[in-house]
Amino acid sequence: MEEALLKRWRLILGGNEADGTGVSLSAEESCVDAALNALYDSDRKGGLSGSAPKVSRWLGDIREFFPQTVVQVIQKDAIKRLNLTSLLTEKEMLESVVPDVHLVATLMSLSRVIPEKNKVIAREVVRKVVDELMKKLSSPMQQAVTGALNRSSRRRNPRYNEIDWKATIEKNLRNYQPEYKTIIPEVRIGFGRKRRALKDIMLCLDQSGSMGASVVYSGIFGSVLASIPAVQTRMVVFDTSVVDLTDDLQDPVDLLFGVQLGGGTDIDRALGYCQTVITRPSDTVLVLVTDLCEGGNEREMRKKMISLVQSGVQLIVLLALNDDGAPFYDKENAQFLAELGVPVFACTPDKFPDLMAAALAKQDIGMWLSKNIQ
Repeated sequence: MEEALLKRWRLILGGNEADGTGVSLSAEESCVDAALNALYDSDRKGGLSGSAPKVSRWLGDIREFFPQTVVQVIQKDAIKRLNLTSLLTEKEMLESVVPDVHLVATLMSLSRVIPEKNKVIAREVVRKVVDELMKKLSSPMQQAVTGALNRSSRRRNPRYNEIDWKATIEKNLRNYQPEYKTIIPEVRIGFGRKRRALKDIMLCLDQSGSMGASVVYSGIFGSVLASIPAVQTRMVVFDTSVVDLTDDLQDPVDLLFGVQLGGGTDIDRALGYCQTVITRPSDTVLVLVTDLCEGGNEREMRKKMISLVQSGVQLIVLLALNDDGAPFYDKENAQFLAELGVPVFACTPDKFPDLMAAALAKQDIGMWLSKNIQ
C-alpha cells in the first residue's frame, strides 16, 4: 500500500527534479506518466506540439488509462493550456475526442471556421452530447413545468372534454356504489380549455465566450420548454447584436450551431429587443443569463430592467447555468438588481426545472433560493 501511494505521488509530481519518492514505474505506469507529462509538463518537454495525429494518439492513451469523467477534465485542460482549439477543426481530432458540454461550447465558438467537409462530424459530436442531456434533463423539466401549470389552472366542474379523470376518480372514491360497481362523480376536476399558452417564457442568453456551458444548457432547456404546449417559449442570444433563435428550438443542434460564442456584450440592446416582443407582461417569465458585465449603455440597461419589472414581467437573472462553480460577474449591477427585487444567482442544471416551476407558479423566488441554493 505504501508503494502504491508513493507511485501516485510520483505521477503527481512528474519525476525528474520533482521526484523525491525513489520508486520505479512499470511499463504501463510509464505510459500514464508520459500522457500526463505531454499536457502538464508541456512547457518543459515539448508537449503535444501542433500535430493532429499526435494529439489523436494522446487522446486514445488518456481514454485507455483514465475513466471518462477524468478524460473530460484532462481534455478541457488540454484545450485551455495548449490552445488546441484550432485542431478541433480537423477530422482526425474530432473523431478522437470524448464529447462533453465544454467541448460543445468550444465547437460552437469554432462553428464558422470548421471546414465544410468536417461539419458533419462536428455536428455528430454535438448531437451525442445533446441527446445525452435531453435524455437526462427533459423529463424533470416537463414534469416540473406542466405540474406547476396544471395546479395553477385546475378548476371544478369542467366540460366533459376537459376532465382530469385520474384526479376526479381519486376525489370521488368515497362515492363508490357497490351495486353498480362504479363511482358517482359528485365533483369533477379538470383544466380549462387552453386556447393559447398559459405562460410566456423568454430565455435571453449572453453569448460572450465566458458563457459557453451556460448557453449549451440553456439551449437544451429551451428546446424542452418549446415542446410543452402550455407555454410559449422564445430564445434570444446576444453579444453586441441580438439574434432571435426561436425558430430553431425544435432542433437543439441547429440552435447551438446558430450561436456564435465570443465578442462583446450589449445587455441594453438585448433587453430592448425583449421589450418589443413581450405581449403579456404579467404572464411572462424572462430569464436573463449573463455575467452582467455590460459593454453597452449601463444606465439605459438599468432603466430597461426597471421598466420590465414595473410592467409585471417576472425577471430572473442567472449569472451562470452550469456545474462550473462560482462565476465571475459584475457585483454592482447584481446589487442594483437585488435592490430592485430581482433574483440574481448562479444555478446548476439540476435545479433549473424546479426554478422554472416556482417562477411559473409565481412563488417567492427568494424563498425558493433559501431552500435550494447554498
